Amino acid sequence: MLLERFSRLALSAVSFHALQQGVVEGMAQDLPHYSWTGFYMLDPDDPETLVVGPFVGDPTPHTRIPVSEGICGAAVATGETVIVDDVNSDPRYLSCSIKTKSEIVVPIYARGKVIGEIDIDSHDPAAFTDEDRVFLEETVRIVGRYIEQHPG
Repeated sequence: MLLERFSRLALSAVSFHALQQGVVEGMAQDLPHYSWTGFYMLDPDDPETLVVGPFVGDPTPHTRIPVSEGICGAAVATGETVIVDDVNSDPRYLSCSIKTKSEIVVPIYARGKVIGEIDIDSHDPAAFTDEDRVFLEETVRIVGRYIEQHPG
């Protein structure tokens, strides 16, 4: 199971980057409806901007996203998971790929604050279920705990 793998990885990862890379690679390998999987973290020098981290999928033109823009920004601003079944009907959507049909963004908390998020796109409309939400929310809890246990 992926969550067990991510928990083990969090115990052995030599860096936050290595943990992130392991998470996105694991999802890309085991979850075929996840077409693009990546992390965006708040810029420590500009907490109003998200910066792309490790990802698996097509390159994105959105390497920096203001918190005031996009579905990614909405998840950070509200501190809640955002699921969009049809990105073309959501005016917040920042287009990365014409193939993307749906998106889920889950904020990452550490020390009681949102510090980033995991962003998943799918080429399928309405691809994300409650099961995906629960899985991703548990994944970001693992990531948040890693950050709390490995300051700096």
